[in-house]
Amino acid sequence: MKQFLAFVRKEFYHIFRDRTTVAILLLLPVLMLILFGYAITTEVKNTNIAILDPSKDVATKTITERLNISEYFTVVKSISSPDEIQPLFRQGKVNMVVVFSSNFYENLLHTGNAQIELITDGSDPNSAKTIVSYATNIIGLYQKELFRIENIPFQIQPQIKLLYNPEMKGAYNFVPGVMGMIILLICAMMTSISIAREKELGTMEILLVSPMKPIYIIFSKTIPYFVLSLANLTTILILSVFVLKVPIAGSLVTLIFLSLVYIFLALSLGLLISSVVESQQVALLISGMVLMLPTIMLSGMMFPVENMPWPLQILSHIVPAKWYILAVKKIMIKGLGISSIIKELSILLGMGFFLSVASLKKFKNRLE
Repeated sequence: MKQFLAFVRKEFYHIFRDRTTVAILLLLPVLMLILFGYAITTEVKNTNIAILDPSKDVATKTITERLNISEYFTVVKSISSPDEIQPLFRQGKVNMVVVFSSNFYENLLHTGNAQIELITDGSDPNSAKTIVSYATNIIGLYQKELFRIENIPFQIQPQIKLLYNPEMKGAYNFVPGVMGMIILLICAMMTSISIAREKELGTMEILLVSPMKPIYIIFSKTIPYFVLSLANLTTILILSVFVLKVPIAGSLVTLIFLSLVYIFLALSLGLLISSVVESQQVALLISGMVLMLPTIMLSGMMFPVENMPWPLQILSHIVPAKWYILAVKKIMIKGLGISSIIKELSILLGMGFFLSVASLKKFKNRLE
């Protein structure tokens, strides 16, 4: 029994000696619980909407107020012309525009028929379906109240218009997300494991005493994954266009340039991970779980970030895939130019520069 307890004690010493592993074992369940508990939701709340109301009568004002006081919508802008609709969607300021017909209440009283057009961003078909359903229900409840009060067969007919994705194809949403996931997987995870393998086997020291400078050795380890990422990017684009029928509405050159910046960022992230770990197992845990889980949950790939509690929304700002997916949707789905992704591109460039400097500096310090 004493020998058994000694082995058990030895194993505890071995576990707690590696602080990184202990942190993963103890913090990962907490992180997963928080993310799964708050990020996974099918509800869409606090959706920014704009109102085009040429009538400005009692009915349109009441419907607008009902939409605004609900937990699902926030009226952020009132517009006066249909020409303002497209710029609002391109700038990402709204997710839906409610357009009332002229003489709305008067037509409702005299003909019993009035029209409302709900214009949504179809690049995310799941969210588009949900917010249209919420708005339709709110309008339907108002219609029932009018019927009870006025005893006239009112009929308000919402017309649905989906921008960028009129056929509601789910591929329009998940293709940008898959691009972000695969690039991060190949670059960050594989790069960190590759260098950690050299350190774990003791061959990194042999490489460093060779005539080649250490920085060239690092580059030689990362270039193959850069090439593989380009091949994966090409494959994804070909499959998305010819198999999934998701066209590249914007500039292919801009899309490739954006992807190159993202690949550079992911490679730098993999180098940083490899500089703080000594084994492939820990590198895999950090890359595969701690890195990939927030990417899936907080990037907007599966669940809208706007629906999450504000601490998670703030945390999502440091997830590189979030900015890449937003930019890819603007170029690939909405057909916008490079001027529309200046914010996302600047953030990715800043993250890449910071991670590259931090990883190279940390790597040198450890090896010297």
